[in-house]
Amino acid sequence: MRSRKTNIFYGIDWVLVLFYIILIFFGWINIYSATNTEESFDLINFSTEYGKQLIWIGLCLPLILLILLFEAKFYEKYASIVYLVSLLSLAGLFIIGKNINGATSWYNFGGIGLQPSEFTKAATALAIAKLVSEKQFNLKKLNTQLQALLILFFPAILITLQPDPGSALVYTAFIFVLYREGLPFYYITIGFITLILFIITLYFGFSYTLFGSLFLFLIILLYFNFYRRKALKRGWIKILGIYLISALLIFSVDFVFNHVFEQRHRDRFNILLGKTTDIRNIGYNTNQSVTTIASGGITGRGFLEGERTQGNFVPEHQTDYIFTIVGEEWGFIGSTLVILIFVLFLLRIIQIAERQKSKFSRVYGYSIAAIFFTHFTINIGMVLGLLPTIGIPLPFFSYGGSALWGFTVLLFLFIRLDANRSYEW
Repeated sequence: MRSRKTNIFYGIDWVLVLFYIILIFFGWINIYSATNTEESFDLINFSTEYGKQLIWIGLCLPLILLILLFEAKFYEKYASIVYLVSLLSLAGLFIIGKNINGATSWYNFGGIGLQPSEFTKAATALAIAKLVSEKQFNLKKLNTQLQALLILFFPAILITLQPDPGSALVYTAFIFVLYREGLPFYYITIGFITLILFIITLYFGFSYTLFGSLFLFLIILLYFNFYRRKALKRGWIKILGIYLISALLIFSVDFVFNHVFEQRHRDRFNILLGKTTDIRNIGYNTNQSVTTIASGGITGRGFLEGERTQGNFVPEHQTDYIFTIVGEEWGFIGSTLVILIFVLFLLRIIQIAERQKSKFSRVYGYSIAAIFFTHFTINIGMVLGLLPTIGIPLPFFSYGGSALWGFTVLLFLFIRLDANRSYEW
């Protein structure tokens, strides 16, 4: 224990730190390319976005040191308090928050904006880890399932009301963590079926989907009647219940789509499903991002040589669409390398999570793996036109101090917990 007290770097996983450094470095290189308007290489220009991002990167160091300074037990002991403070920070936005691009998601401190939702993810991961690691906690019981879901519900609903549904969507990733810790699989099955029914109903319409599901239901009944009559006698009520719930979901799609979604969300779904073609307005970003990535070819056009990047064809390409720069300037090879680094980064987190002696640390590790995976998958899918535009950053790549700090806190809290794995809690 003496080594830990005299050296805050004792026991940390340097492989994970190396991945962090590589991702931040390559991310900043692409931010530089996206925001540099000068012909000369003026790296130290803090009035530019790449210069400001460099300041945020530099400030990560004291933030990391602060995280490593506290004992791992501290984060478990005060996880609930940290979670409650994060909820208060989200609620406070509705009183003194700053509205940017139609969303009240920011606090403004003397010209510096902070987005609390980026830090709430770490607080929620700590709260979930603390709840699941408690003695007598069993995710197969309904009351404990409700406790876990409520922890996810409160930040998600506060973020949705800002409104920022893209950031709120990230909280669905925790379902996979809870499944790893014992949540029945049928929750994931229900969620998957709901998503499929929603998409099918949007694409084919209410009538076709309803009759199609009825036809499938009748086939299932015939199968059980001829081949598994005993199972049918015991389970026909369950089968009927599943169909009625499915029918209710199909009925609700139209209401949700037309009354819950905003027009921009409806437009993006219609474009993704091929029901509408609009490359000049709502579909402009996606069309330009796909075209920009394709223009990079196999090897890319080269650093600062991307014509579409330098021409600002893709709006906000330094934030949500940062991967378009990777595609154009570094090509298929560079894009594949970035994806491979992210995959190895995620696998390393999972590997470290599995070696934890503390359940709290393991659950937190899987939580951040799920969060990073969700951000990575949705952002890349959005840029490639495979998913609707949602607007969540690519970890360590997208411009923004709050996102960078939020991801840094997520990762180094886990690194700190992992450094304590050889000690008794």
